[in-house]
Amino acid sequence: MAARKLPSLNALRAFEASARHCSFTLAAQELHVTQGAVSHQVKALEEELGLPLFERQANQLRLTRAGQQYIEAVRDAFDRIERATAQLLQPEGRPRLAISASPNFAAKWLAPRLGGFAARHPGLELRLEQSERHANFIRDDIDVAVRYGLGPWPGLECLRLGDEFLLPVCAPSLAVPATPGELAALPLLHVDGRDAWAAWFAAQGRAAPAAAGIVFNHESAAIDAAVSGQGVTLARASLVSLALRQGLLVAPLPPSAPLAQAYWLAWPQERAGDAKVDMFAQWLRESFELDRQFWSARASA
Repeated sequence: MAARKLPSLNALRAFEASARHCSFTLAAQELHVTQGAVSHQVKALEEELGLPLFERQANQLRLTRAGQQYIEAVRDAFDRIERATAQLLQPEGRPRLAISASPNFAAKWLAPRLGGFAARHPGLELRLEQSERHANFIRDDIDVAVRYGLGPWPGLECLRLGDEFLLPVCAPSLAVPATPGELAALPLLHVDGRDAWAAWFAAQGRAAPAAAGIVFNHESAAIDAAVSGQGVTLARASLVSLALRQGLLVAPLPPSAPLAQAYWLAWPQERAGDAKVDMFAQWLRESFELDRQFWSARASA
């Protein structure tokens, strides 16, 4: 069997760090070598490949098209090596599942239900990390992530959890609207601007009311404000299904058509077949199926 034809590992590390920092100087500081050593390693790699990887300009370092293509493969390889090493050195003990989710999903869907999964698997140590950004599975030491978006994402195993749609919700103590016109007379709660409500009213053949309302930068906060009776918010169905079941909110008007975006469970391809990941994926399937049945029953009532 022929030997692998691979570039120098030091040269690849120099290239990866330089690409990440867009600087030979910062890469050298990270790698604890001189700037000249990093530049030399990258130059040697370019000569071996026969392609320039960087455009060198005054006080600026930019990847060439070939460099952009190559860095994706190099980073993926480094990430896999790093994760495999961490798993190999992980101390024995209770198996652990680290989950990443957005603050909205964690607060309104996952955290209230996660105890059920923990009770089903008492020997599993759970860690929930809330973050607005997509988790880096290697650097953040994350096993699985719940993402909201178009999906699926390249390089990851992805499970679509179900359709998502928007619907107006409010506390039952409020003057519950029966028509879009009655809703327009109530205080409206907004998330990241007023565009969502404007689109909803346009779909009903009406102009959005001109009255201002509170604008929140987190949907979970707008939902909390609706629960406390401060107004009506336009919420994702997944984030209010539990509050509707508990009677904290009511949804008097029909929901929108399914959105293009949805919630997905994502995990690295090398974790395919991992028992912990499979158990969590199965529990999410079952939980989202209960939500689907809830919405189906409401629609047919």
